[in-house]
Amino acid sequence: MDKSEIFDTQTTFTELGLNESILADLDRLGFKHPTFIQSKLIPIALSGKDCLGQAKTGTGKTAAFALPALQMLKPGDAFAALILVPTRELAIQVAKEFRDLGGRTGLKAVPIYGGQPIRQQIPLLEGNPEIIVGTPGRIMDMRERRLLTYDHVRYAVLDEVDRMLDIGFRDDIRKILGGMRNHPQTVFVSATISDEIEKLARSYMRHPEKIVTVAKSLTVQQVAQSYLGVEPWDKRRLLLHLLRREEPGMTLVFCRTKKAVDDVTLYLSDKGIDAHAMHGDMYQRKRDQVMGRLRDGKLSVLVASDLAARGLDVDDITHVVNYDVPEDPEVYIHRIGRTARAGRHGIAWTFVCPDQGDLLTGIERLANIEIPRLEYSDFTPGPIPQAVVARRAEEAQRKAASAESKSRDIMATTKVDPADEAKFPGGVVPMLPPPKRLGGRLATRRR
Repeated sequence: MDKSEIFDTQTTFTELGLNESILADLDRLGFKHPTFIQSKLIPIALSGKDCLGQAKTGTGKTAAFALPALQMLKPGDAFAALILVPTRELAIQVAKEFRDLGGRTGLKAVPIYGGQPIRQQIPLLEGNPEIIVGTPGRIMDMRERRLLTYDHVRYAVLDEVDRMLDIGFRDDIRKILGGMRNHPQTVFVSATISDEIEKLARSYMRHPEKIVTVAKSLTVQQVAQSYLGVEPWDKRRLLLHLLRREEPGMTLVFCRTKKAVDDVTLYLSDKGIDAHAMHGDMYQRKRDQVMGRLRDGKLSVLVASDLAARGLDVDDITHVVNYDVPEDPEVYIHRIGRTARAGRHGIAWTFVCPDQGDLLTGIERLANIEIPRLEYSDFTPGPIPQAVVARRAEEAQRKAASAESKSRDIMATTKVDPADEAKFPGGVVPMLPPPKRLGGRLATRRR
């Protein structure tokens, strides 16, 4: 891994203006040089300016906005920082990162999110924490119950703004920011900054500085990635083959839908694999139980949806399987970032169906790498399902009928000069290329 593509090796954390207490924690955690987003955003935030920062997933954005807050706040500054995140798992992760980075500061960071009974979170707020990390819906709920106030917020951060807009938090964000009458210092961070995000940000900011970094993702560099070509009906069998053949450590399998999560989990369990599911329709208590087992190393395979696994921060995940290719390349980066934690290396496998080459290409462009193909000669594809055979036969028949109809129409409407009849048998002049041509495919790695 070329560190100069990720870290600003010409800069140290000391040069960014951080104090000795925070520098000691960074040294304890093994931080040597800041990433590019950190080296640019931290000085701006410490100066008190509003900031709009764009950087790829896996480039250290959380520390970029967390370290300034840890330095600017003092113990006893109740509700002084509010960090908004899109999901409950990310709220838990970001709060934990605040605690890890600020171990010597004496500041308290608590996660507040939906899906957990409010009575369990009330004591956290009654402790007057300095830093609140929460999802928009639960933050607004706590404020309406007068358990949380915006009056003392001096530092507001919106993390993963693009995701929050994608899942419908646009109006909630406006209500929360609009309810802060004291106009706190505001920081937006996002993997992508659309015109809509920038317009939203600037409507609540005062002369913000915009930062755009193009550094590679630390996640991408630390994960060995490969893809496996597979037909849709063979994906479950291929996953089982991988798990049995490779015997990976703790494995996280990503599916696109909740139904797929349940189906894959049931299939693996029936085949003797210790697999557990996690998605948004599960009760929070069940999700917490699964997460507890995962963190304790008592779970070998977790099958999850994207939203359920966002913010999942477990150091011992060794493999990630993209059972379904995500349509958004950024989601892929989020997924594989669940492995290669704490400086370790990880492995990511992606199942790609014949019609998904464009999705794979999009991922490669974003990550700026070529993902190699992985093949297993000992894996035997299953028979084509009868429903697929029937559908393909029907499609072929429909295409043939369409081509024949088009040919008849051409013959009926084509007028031929008598002088040309000797040149064209039957007097039919070809007006279009034939429906089928001789020739073959070019040999490429996309199948």
